[in-house]
Amino acid sequence: MGAVWWLVGFAGGERRGLESGLFLMVSTLPAVALAPVVARVVARHAHRTVLAVAAAVAGSVAVPVALWAYAGELPMAAVYAVGLALAACQAVFDPCLTTSVPELVEDTDIEAATGFELSTQSLAGLGGGLLGPLLVDAGGLPAVVAVCGTAYLLAALLVASARFRQATGASDAPQEPQGQQDAPDGPMAGEGEHGRPSARRTLRQILAGLPFIRRVLLCFAAANLFTTAVYVVMPLYTRGVLHSTGSTVATLEAALGAGTLVGSFTGARVPGRPVAVGSACLAVMAVALGLPGLWAGHATAIGALAVAGWCVGVIGVRFVALFQRLVPAADKPGFFAVMQALLGATFPLSSLVFGTLGDHLGARALCLIQGAGLVPVALALWWLGGRARPDAPRTSAGVAATAAHLTPAGETS
Repeated sequence: MGAVWWLVGFAGGERRGLESGLFLMVSTLPAVALAPVVARVVARHAHRTVLAVAAAVAGSVAVPVALWAYAGELPMAAVYAVGLALAACQAVFDPCLTTSVPELVEDTDIEAATGFELSTQSLAGLGGGLLGPLLVDAGGLPAVVAVCGTAYLLAALLVASARFRQATGASDAPQEPQGQQDAPDGPMAGEGEHGRPSARRTLRQILAGLPFIRRVLLCFAAANLFTTAVYVVMPLYTRGVLHSTGSTVATLEAALGAGTLVGSFTGARVPGRPVAVGSACLAVMAVALGLPGLWAGHATAIGALAVAGWCVGVIGVRFVALFQRLVPAADKPGFFAVMQALLGATFPLSSLVFGTLGDHLGARALCLIQGAGLVPVALALWWLGGRARPDAPRTSAGVAATAAHLTPAGETS
């Protein structure tokens, strides 16, 4: 957010919308393009090593660039290159972190651990989004890059000091409920015909065996086309509608991050099946993101982003916890890499489209487009929840817990 505000408020010129959109596009491409490579890396190497190396490499890139920026002005090409390099490291770090959750907690604690993991990411987004624009106003882009490099190196040290236990195989034995629709035929993923481990499956095979999850991911990928545009729209709205500075961008980002944090903590307590909760949250987000386009003002924008962030946090907790229980342990490295790729596939397009539109349309119109775009996605997810059955739970320990999350009272699993 610091780099985006720097482009919108200082360096972007007349093409500030396009420049900021291009930067966000470059910063999200690695998560999509590197998904097969990330899946292999996470599957073949110790997760603590992968996490520590990814953070250390990111820090090793950012710190020298910060020194370069302090010595003289960075070429615009270098800014994009640094964004690309840091995004590549993050594309490895994020799915590996999610995959590592079962190595750190017992199966019964997966949902609580998932909520904690997502809440730490929300805290990081809250702190980074708050500090980024303020640092730009105070010290320019070099200050932002220096803080990022320091944070990455600290993360590498913290990960290296953590203890990871090897995932146990006892809970990975397959159990297939009777009458379950959308479950793949034959042996379960990661298991041979007589329970022996089989060859690791490709990303396409993983998703082919999880049709219900695949459809859910496609719905959220479509939603991200409009929700992730907020990172382009926020700075443009601040400059063009509110006529304010980086402190306002920081406040808006803080509202979004605080809402996400609260949603991460409270998501597990929201009643209802995940698909019903998800479709309702998308509908609420549609109203929240469109509201600043109808009633401009600081209070409206702050409240709308806080509500939208809460919805994001709730959706994240409910669905990531669901995927942790339904996806076979052997498939998790590949699945979370492809999940990140699918959900991030529309981010580059969203950044480029909304950034380009921002040079031709007002920021209030962009808000209305965001809200209107989410309405059909919410309806599609609601329709999916009424017609499709969830994929069969893949771990014996998680069957009862998963059924409790998927099945309302009075229905059978």
